[in-house]
Amino acid sequence: MSTPQIPDEFLAKVARRATARMARTDRPFLAERVLGITAHRVRDRRLKADLLGAAADTQLSRGLVPRHLVQAYGAELACADADLKAGRKKEAAASCTRALQLAFHRAAHFDGYASPLAADPGGFTAPLRRSRTLRAMRSSRTRAEQAVAPPTDRPVRILFAHSGNDNFLPVITGHFAQTTGVETRILDTSADPALAPLANKMGRMAALALGAGAEYGRQAEAVLRPHLDWADVVFIDWSTAAAAFFTLVDPGTTRIVVRLHSYEAFSHWPQLTGFSRVDDVVFVSEHLRDLAVEAVPGLTEPDGPRIHVIDNAVSLPRFTRPKPPEARFALGLVGVGQVAKDPLWALEVLRLLRRRDTRYTLHLVGALPAPDASPAVRRYHDALSEALAPLQAAGAIRLLGPTEDVPAVLAEIGTILSTSLRESWHLGLVEGAASGAVPVVRDWPFFAGRPHGPRTLFPDAWVITTPAEAAERILALTSDEEAWRKAGHEASEHALAAWDWETVKRGFDRLLLGAER
Repeated sequence: MSTPQIPDEFLAKVARRATARMARTDRPFLAERVLGITAHRVRDRRLKADLLGAAADTQLSRGLVPRHLVQAYGAELACADADLKAGRKKEAAASCTRALQLAFHRAAHFDGYASPLAADPGGFTAPLRRSRTLRAMRSSRTRAEQAVAPPTDRPVRILFAHSGNDNFLPVITGHFAQTTGVETRILDTSADPALAPLANKMGRMAALALGAGAEYGRQAEAVLRPHLDWADVVFIDWSTAAAAFFTLVDPGTTRIVVRLHSYEAFSHWPQLTGFSRVDDVVFVSEHLRDLAVEAVPGLTEPDGPRIHVIDNAVSLPRFTRPKPPEARFALGLVGVGQVAKDPLWALEVLRLLRRRDTRYTLHLVGALPAPDASPAVRRYHDALSEALAPLQAAGAIRLLGPTEDVPAVLAEIGTILSTSLRESWHLGLVEGAASGAVPVVRDWPFFAGRPHGPRTLFPDAWVITTPAEAAERILALTSDEEAWRKAGHEASEHALAAWDWETVKRGFDRLLLGAER
């Protein structure tokens, strides 16, 4: 005797009640179980995606990570695949866009202590690899010709492009602007009057990649072609909107290079980028490369790009300034405006140190996390404010805010901290080490236990796993002024030898010009 099927209408009613329950409790385990039992049994594909998506939205809007997030965005991708099979390309693009927005919502990856993508890159992104829609988007963007080698009868033309963030470009662009036989231009796709109205349209990009939106394609071609025709090499910093936009059009024989930092690996933009039109992808660390190749299918397909690891570009000698004796007891954390930097962890280190010696203080450089960014950030901000109050009252904290003169700030700091949950390279830590501050690096939780991480990027002795270990390292190396200065000098020598631009620039010369200069 067959089990009678429960009508979709009844299952949907129960699922909606479970979703409403989620909105009223911080412990939605039972409601999520009910949702799982009901929504997953709904037979109508569109209804199932709507129910799971609405429940996910409820959790994400409260700064919580839904237990069923992969199922929710996977259900939306199933709708996209069905629409694509039926020839409804615009509808497929809309569902694909919705799925990516769910999968890479900031609450899931940026505003908390963990990320389901970092915990299981392959598992979390499995629906992306299975999706026929996303495979169709990737396979549609081929190039008619291969990129050619840099010319020898005229200057090499390099276009540096970004989408509103050139923080890591000035040293690179300055170098190539002064290199004989090179012409450079810089393009901000978010500020250019012709490109800006087109270059951040996620839904239109998806539609065009599926063969819809011909007019948008003509507009993209018209605004990008002059830049592609001028350039021999386009170097796009950050694999965000600019990278996705440039790969909407065939680059011809122009070489396309994209640099992917930590942020983008946890965002939707690499999933929308046509990596078959990208010749080279650059990572600033091995652990970031490992994560991205697991999470972004386009990076490892047969027509995918060559992959490189080149350290960040920074000129370090300007940070080597004398430190006063009192800097020995000053800890520093540069950049505290994101939950990912986890300044609360630094406060715990400070509390442990001050139990032994109240001369230790902590200098926080940068703005604190903005409480209006999201509910999860507000919770972190409130916890941080509460933890800061007694330490500020005791004179143990200096809130320095943003500064344009980081070398001057670092001259007053004797121990530089990296307390982050995740980093691709951590510029502030390297600059602090170059200044002669003792480096103390948390084993970043998003990458802990993986083959590569801070222990393969930095000297192993710099890396610790707990606040207690951090405090013991600091106490040991700042026990007296001679020991502290010796440790700081060794850190500075290592940073300058390993990461100064004079060393790193050779990698960029080989990458962009194909030769040493």
